[in-house]
Order: sequence, then C-alpha cells, then structure tokens
Amino acid sequence: MEHDRNNTCESTTSFGFRAVPETERQGLVNQVFAAVAGRYDLMNDLMSGGLHRLWKRDLITMLNAPRGETPFRLLDVAGGTGDIALRYARDSGPKATAVICDISPEMLEVGRNRISAAGLQNRIACVEGNAEALPFESGSFDAYTIAFGIRNVTHIDKALAEAYRVLKPGGRFLCLEFSECQVPILDRLYDFHSFEVIPRLGKFTAGAAEPYRYLVESIRRFPKQEAFAGLVRGAGFGRVSYRNLTGGIAAIHTGWKI
Repeated sequence: MEHDRNNTCESTTSFGFRAVPETERQGLVNQVFAAVAGRYDLMNDLMSGGLHRLWKRDLITMLNAPRGETPFRLLDVAGGTGDIALRYARDSGPKATAVICDISPEMLEVGRNRISAAGLQNRIACVEGNAEALPFESGSFDAYTIAFGIRNVTHIDKALAEAYRVLKPGGRFLCLEFSECQVPILDRLYDFHSFEVIPRLGKFTAGAAEPYRYLVESIRRFPKQEAFAGLVRGAGFGRVSYRNLTGGIAAIHTGWKI
C-alpha cells in the first residue's frame, strides 16, 4: 500500500519491474498491446526464438478437441490475434467452434482479419471482454485456453476463478505461459537474450523498446511453475499438472473442472 499526498491509500501492483497503482495497470497493459498488435507474431518470435509456434502446437495437441461431428466449444482468452483459435479450428472437427475474448480492440481487429482470410467466420467469434469478468454465462464452454496472456491480467486469481466459472463440468483449462528456465547455462543465455537482445530487437523492428522491456519483465514477475499450479488448484480445478517446454522457458498448466 502507498499513501498519496491526500493521505489516502491506494493498492499498488507490478507493471514489469515498476510498482504502479492497481487501478492504472490494465490501462498500461492495454497500451502495450495496442502498440504491438500488428506485430504480435513477430513479438512472440523475438521473445521465444520462434519456439512459440511449436509450443502452441503442443497446446492444441494436449487440448485434443474432437475431430468428428461432436460439438465442442472453446473459449480462448487473451487470444486476440486468433493464433490459438485458428490452429484449433484447423485441427478439430466441423462442429468445434471457438470464441476469442480479448480486452484489446486492436488485437481483436488483427484476429478478425486473419479469421476472415481463413474463411472461418462461421466457427470463430470475437468478443471484447476482460479475463477477470468474462461476459459469458456459467458452464458455457468445453475448454478454456489462454496463451501468453494470464501474466498480463491484474488479478490472476480472479481470471482463474472466471475460467472455472465458465467451464462446463468436466471442462478443461489449459494455460501456455513463459515460466522459469530450469536448465543450467540455458537459463543464463535466456536471461541475456531477454534483457539485452529482445528490447534492442523490438526497437529495431518495431521502433519501440519499452513494450518489449515490459513483456520481458512481466515474465520474471509471473509465479514459477509450482506456485502457479497452486493458484490453479486454489481456483477449484482438479488433476492439476504442468509440462515444461524447452527446459521451462515456457510451461503448459492444465486442470479439470471436476
């Protein structure tokens, strides 16, 4: 808690390595994604060395949506550019549909254009909304995915509670997120790449280093694998587990609404 000049108390939270008023954080995050929306895939390529494409394939494989005529409804949160939803639609049956929910209109605009170009408007819908207060009825979805998005919400516990709420009984939660590299030497190389290389590449390719610096810092602020698994359990999910990818640079956490 911090005291302002009027002696009122305002909660603070982290925005990368900075402490900011809790009420301002979401707006700052929105500015970051408004700035990088048109280059989001490039951003992920820079941050992961292109590995995010393989990690997302692993996420879709773990989701294992039905490929036949069984109806299946996915909610992809913070998936504005459509990367996960498009992969899911191409990998699943004709009655598998998806809703993308993202707080950023700029990211959703990129997603709508990609979905239209793929001819998948009849299977993928886009909705603007906050992960902490989803605009959907309880028990509406068979699965919930979030890739590289949950570390950007202000209250992770609220986002997880909402994920649990909107899933049907038996529904599955899957979260792909950067995590703690647990391989000696690789962890040092990853740190150098994150703090020295990525901001410079961001400035060179996108004309701005600050959004990329925040994204790198937000990874270091995010709970490590076991701690995040505990948060998922705390939201009510059962059979919670995680799988490290590339030595823990990223991890997929999964749980079930039992």
